[in-house]
Amino acid sequence: MPTLSATKTRTAMRNAARVSGQSLLILLLTYVVLRLLGMAWSILWPLVVALLLTTLTWPPVRFLRRHGWPPALAASLVTVLFLGLITGIVVLIAVPVSAQSGKLGQGVVDGIQTVRDWASGPPLHITDDQVNSGLNSAIDKVQASVGSIANATLTGVSTVVNGLVTTILALFLMFFFLKDGPRFLPWLSRQLPGRLSTDLPEIAARSWNTLGSFVRSQAFVGLLDAVFIGLGLWITGVPLVLPLAVLTFVTAFIPIVGAVFAGLVAVLIALVFTGWVKALIVLGIILLVQQLEGNVFQPMIQSRGLGLHAAVVLLAVTLGGNLAGIVGSLLAVPVAALIAVVWNYLREQLSDPVPDVVPETDGEPAERVDAQ
Repeated sequence: MPTLSATKTRTAMRNAARVSGQSLLILLLTYVVLRLLGMAWSILWPLVVALLLTTLTWPPVRFLRRHGWPPALAASLVTVLFLGLITGIVVLIAVPVSAQSGKLGQGVVDGIQTVRDWASGPPLHITDDQVNSGLNSAIDKVQASVGSIANATLTGVSTVVNGLVTTILALFLMFFFLKDGPRFLPWLSRQLPGRLSTDLPEIAARSWNTLGSFVRSQAFVGLLDAVFIGLGLWITGVPLVLPLAVLTFVTAFIPIVGAVFAGLVAVLIALVFTGWVKALIVLGIILLVQQLEGNVFQPMIQSRGLGLHAAVVLLAVTLGGNLAGIVGSLLAVPVAALIAVVWNYLREQLSDPVPDVVPETDGEPAERVDAQ
């Protein structure tokens, strides 16, 4: 039986120790970078939103600039049109809803009464006294937790204010990105020394293309959801089809929660105006479309546009949601794609040159030579 070589064992241990130490240093550096990013999140979040919005609005700006428009004028026009589009989306949702608010309110009351009538019959047999007792208990709990509700309200108001500030700052940043974006990479190249002046601008350019692919694919997935769910609502005779379809498209940019929220609104409208049967049909349509979107359309489209396998997309969304909630789910896929961009670039730079193959001549096998 062969014995272990002391020399080879020591060499293997030294190599393992060196690799372990290097891995620990890399993990420590990653931790420090993540902590710094978390401390600067109030600045980074508007920047990220502005970059995502810029990927949507850059194509028309590029078209105008190619046709002789000054950069500031092209960026201003597209920014105004974008704000007009957002306003139009809000109007498409708000006006029909407000026009039928009376029917909607009465429908909600009727729906609650229908639920009470159903609960009072078999198999539940819930009486009015039990309902009133439950309501009184709920009121007592609410009164006992006024302080918590006040704190939650203040937190909600603070969140709304922060959201408005983030939105306004993101719009201003989007305008400057549209106006001065093409100057950024040349400027960055001039500021960096040595090889960094080539590497970082190249990675930035590839990352920009990847972000554009992500936003376009997400918009396409949202459009598919809006079309299919809108057709289902129209076929079943549910009112407010256009506002619900627009709401479905807009909320598609917020993974998981956006789809759930839009689906609940559609089911509620169907329940109020058309009854239980069609509400259940609408629920089935929404679940079917969302399953197709989450398991078929979105992974396929994003995997093609971002160069990621469909399984990687699903795992990234799951991990991002567990780590950072809604924001993590929203940013998980583009972050994974950007990591893949950096990794592919590093692999290109660290790989050996691919040898050239000399064609076969006179029946002799081809020879490989190193690329010059």
